Amino acid sequence: MSKIAIGKPVPDIELPATGDKNIKLSDYQGKPVVLYFYPKASTPGCTQEGLDFTAAIAKFRRQSAVILGASRDSLKAQENFKAKQGFPFDLLADKEEVLCKAFDVIKMKSMYGKKVRGIERSTFLIDEAGILRQEWRKVKVKDHVDEVLDAVKAMRAGN
Repeated sequence: MSKIAIGKPVPDIELPATGDKNIKLSDYQGKPVVLYFYPKASTPGCTQEGLDFTAAIAKFRRQSAVILGASRDSLKAQENFKAKQGFPFDLLADKEEVLCKAFDVIKMKSMYGKKVRGIERSTFLIDEAGILRQEWRKVKVKDHVDEVLDAVKAMRAGN
């Protein structure tokens, strides 16, 4: 599978998601999709990022945008995370790293002085036709959601 690139269609991968469904990106054809990858459910940074998207959900919906979160956590962990935090969007369980590998978000990271393989916090903006329009890598949570929302608005306005 080739790596994703700005201006190219994203792969149509199907994964189990919260709410007892399977989701693939083509399910949202005709709407912008914000796909964000986070390292681990129920950790402080990932919780804050999800809460920031939750706080802005009405603004994203006004742009007809869909938000999807993804990590390597189990579906049970994703369900618990969504329920505990009250996220109004679905979370994808990518245990086999299929989506993670397609979007090239698995990186070697340092944790307590040890090298570990994990998800680099990243966000992708996919247009109504399934084309990747923007990507943010090595995301810092603070103010990130506002930046993504501005990009959705600009894309919808044709800028």
